Amino acid sequence: MTDFLNLKKDFNNDKKLSVIESFIFQIILKHINDLIFIMKVENDGAFTYLFVNEMGKIRAKLNNNYAGKTFYDLQPAKIADELNEKYTFVKNHKMATTFQDRVKIDENHFAYGETILTPIKNDDDDVIYIIGVTRDISERVHEKTLLIESQQMYKSLVDFNMDSVLSVDNDGVICSLNHSAKRILKVDDELINVSVFSLFEYSYHPEIQHAFQRSINGESFEGEAVLIQKQNRLNVHYKTVPIMINETVSGIFFILRDITEKAKHAELIEHLAYHDSLTGLYNRSALKNDLPKVMKMSKQNQTSLALMFMDLDRFKMLNDTLGHNNGDQILIEVGKRLLSINSPEINVYRHGGDEFIIVLPSSNVEVASKVASQIMDMFKHPFSINDNLYYVSASIGISIYPDDCHDEDSLIMNADKALYVVKQRSRAQYQLYHKGMDKNTNELLSMETALRRAIGNNELKLHYQPQVDLHTDEIVSYEALLRWENSHLGNVSPAKFVPIAEDSGLIISIGEWVIEEACKQLMQWKKEGLGEVVLAINLSAKQFEQPYLVEKIKSLFSEYDINPNQIEFEITEGALQNVDEALHIMRKLKEIGVAISIDDFGTGYSSLMYLKQFPIDSLKIDQSFIREVLTDQKDEAIVKTILSIAENLGLFVVAEGIETLEQLKFLKTLNCQKGQGFYFSKPIPPDEISNRLKD
Repeated sequence: MTDFLNLKKDFNNDKKLSVIESFIFQIILKHINDLIFIMKVENDGAFTYLFVNEMGKIRAKLNNNYAGKTFYDLQPAKIADELNEKYTFVKNHKMATTFQDRVKIDENHFAYGETILTPIKNDDDDVIYIIGVTRDISERVHEKTLLIESQQMYKSLVDFNMDSVLSVDNDGVICSLNHSAKRILKVDDELINVSVFSLFEYSYHPEIQHAFQRSINGESFEGEAVLIQKQNRLNVHYKTVPIMINETVSGIFFILRDITEKAKHAELIEHLAYHDSLTGLYNRSALKNDLPKVMKMSKQNQTSLALMFMDLDRFKMLNDTLGHNNGDQILIEVGKRLLSINSPEINVYRHGGDEFIIVLPSSNVEVASKVASQIMDMFKHPFSINDNLYYVSASIGISIYPDDCHDEDSLIMNADKALYVVKQRSRAQYQLYHKGMDKNTNELLSMETALRRAIGNNELKLHYQPQVDLHTDEIVSYEALLRWENSHLGNVSPAKFVPIAEDSGLIISIGEWVIEEACKQLMQWKKEGLGEVVLAINLSAKQFEQPYLVEKIKSLFSEYDINPNQIEFEITEGALQNVDEALHIMRKLKEIGVAISIDDFGTGYSSLMYLKQFPIDSLKIDQSFIREVLTDQKDEAIVKTILSIAENLGLFVVAEGIETLEQLKFLKTLNCQKGQGFYFSKPIPPDEISNRLKD
């Protein structure tokens, strides 16, 4: 109060006293927490303290003896200079000014003040007093600093974000883009004021609009979509985030991440998961995924569908003889032909190996049969592999849903049963499933199971069919023929069990048993004094491919004291596809002294070139040509041609299947050397052979 009384006393002689008193009181009462400094302008231009309120004295660190003293008396020189400059400006310009300064409180803290300097002039318009009001704005500065830092952090987050960030207004119009957005979208600022929806592929517009609306309502949303920008197609993962200002959505952030490579990688993984790597067709996993859906749709639409189970005939033999690379090329070409079926609804699957499945939605028996015939026609043309032509046939089994079954496993199984029937009969055809096949399939499975035990159960036997010299009518040799008698199945025809043995691989062990059993019988006949009987023994294609075949035969000859001249091995044309390998094995067989005959000559696919290359001794005319040789001109021509070729090459010829005297006479006129068939004798057990030889 003393300071204010001193101030009032100094004003007693001033005419403006009443005005100053009113002004000072208003300032003090209104800004009691502010710092109040009233400085007197001296004649020499200096400024002396006249009045300082309590808060001012505390912050300026003034004692009570400040009156009449200058800035230089009470403040450090640097601060005094700065204050003197500010006050001088007000004095000279006779106008108020505002400035901010920072005051150090201690080593780690500063106070910020905002000062208003207001001049008080006399009647001559000279500034005689300057009132300084300083307000502590430390909190405001701190808040502003935090705000600036926050804005800079936000700006850094947006500007330097690796993801594309677009801000749009509440109408979806783009307001700004960060650097990543400009780089990825290959734009600068031309997208400003453009609708954000126009960036997306049209099919994604409903989804993007839904996400946008969700964010307008204050929610975040995310998903995946496709951007189309400057003919570039980008897969993106997007997020929409509401921009909240004062608890109100003022716009939306679109945050886009380029996942094009990831999408391509995922697409590749999915492709590999559901496509066969060799043929490019759908695979078994795709079938497992698709078939239930197709069946469900058929059920909803009350339509039927067909499933075809197809495999290639004798493909394993072809694959083994030509090599797996050529076999793969054939599978690739088969896939191409199947894909050429003229119907977009048909799906083709590689089920494994040489097995394919074709699914025909909305198809009945007639449609399935038509497509099957179309596929059969495809295989009438050869496959060109490395400039060589190969004829490959296919067999197909067909099952219809819901006529034949009610679930996908049964649909496939029934088609497989129908295929099995085709393979057992004639191959290169198609067959529709019917319920009678269930019994047949069970019988075949039972037969295979029983056949696996046949050798151990001593159920296999060899019978021998005489081969006759057609010039002397004398028996000169016998063909060893396999027979199977099972306690439950009875006498099983070779036509039934031999294909099963070949398909299951049992033919190898059974073939080895046949050779050894024949050697045992020859040794037995020799012990009985019946001389060195000559036997013809069949070698299956799979036996012929075994690397240890010749060594095994030599071992048996040594064990049972067999003269190699007693043995003639009959080899089918199908075993000769791989010329180099076949020639190698034949030469090794010839080295041990056995004869070699080509069985079922004329029914295979091999070139006649092997007759010149291979060390063979005789040809065996298949009985299918002999059966109608007297009534079919084509069969007659084939038989005559074979005999002519053999004569020119110095080969013997054996005609099998002779059943009538007329057939015999005809063959004699053609100078055929040997024959066999029911006309001479059916295959008979070894004891009957013994009795005949003894007679």
